[in-house]
Amino acid sequence: MAFDETAPGDASGATGNEHESERSSATRLPRGAEPVTASVVICAYTLLRWDDLTAAVASVRAQTVPAGDIIVVIDHNEELLERSLSSFPDAIVVPNAGKPGLSGARNTGVERASGDVIVFLDDDARAQPDWLEHMLAHYTDPAVQGVGGAALPRWPERGAHSGRPAWFPPEFDWVIGCSYVGLPTSVAPVRNPIGAGMSIRHSAFARVGGFSDGLGRVGSIPLGCEETEFGIRLRRDVAGAVILYDPAAVVLHGVTPERLTWRYYRRRCFSEGISKAVVARRVGQESALEAEKAYMRHVLPRAVRRDLRSPRTWRRAAMVLLGVLFTVAGYGRGSIARASG
Repeated sequence: MAFDETAPGDASGATGNEHESERSSATRLPRGAEPVTASVVICAYTLLRWDDLTAAVASVRAQTVPAGDIIVVIDHNEELLERSLSSFPDAIVVPNAGKPGLSGARNTGVERASGDVIVFLDDDARAQPDWLEHMLAHYTDPAVQGVGGAALPRWPERGAHSGRPAWFPPEFDWVIGCSYVGLPTSVAPVRNPIGAGMSIRHSAFARVGGFSDGLGRVGSIPLGCEETEFGIRLRRDVAGAVILYDPAAVVLHGVTPERLTWRYYRRRCFSEGISKAVVARRVGQESALEAEKAYMRHVLPRAVRRDLRSPRTWRRAAMVLLGVLFTVAGYGRGSIARASG
């Protein structure tokens, strides 16, 4: 989710051609290294994303390094489960055995996975062919417990909301589940990966448990931060654990028109604040907000100064300030709920 712990910087070129040399070196396995096996977990909850789900599964099949297995977890939707069982004969299709929501579905996928590394792909994301190759190459280092990649927005192509809206600041692309300005532009340690396309060493789940119930998206309710809370626990409980961000491991994350409205922007920011309050209760405020403080001190002031220089972009500056306002309001609301029990 949002606000990964990084050194603030301009991530506008994080997945461009300037990283070709980085890509070629990152994917070479050391001589004599054992190949790392991967299980890819895709969680789905609605038939409205059927075309996206089939494209996500197809993108995993097309990887330069094949997955050991593909696990499709259906979140309490019998019709979608039956259709998936008949449409994906080469995949393991199972119902969510936990509570409704993304955390329960991911934990179900973990239980069925057999690979050394468990890789998660959103049902509305499409992995580039070398996505797995880039991520798995890092696991030859035993300290690496997780690797995440870049999630680039796949904007609507038609209608009133085609392309990036002029008012939408790139520093807030986390609102739509994508990489945002402020992330590293090369391989670097982070607090937690972006959930649209990430991987965790299988053994890590046995040591720290799964994703926490009460966090993460449930259906279309835009809560989050399950990756944040898991990443903090992982680094706390596994000595020397490292989680990497590799911008060369790319997925294209679908953006629906309704997510490009002021109403969704406001709601998502408020929900992020609530989620951060829950994380702070579980793992402590210092761990939960360390990266957010750096993001607000360095990345956002630079964005406001940039966008106030031109009449064409002043609306983006206003949206940065409003985004902060609603996120802080959500955090306050979550903290009040926590204090009242």
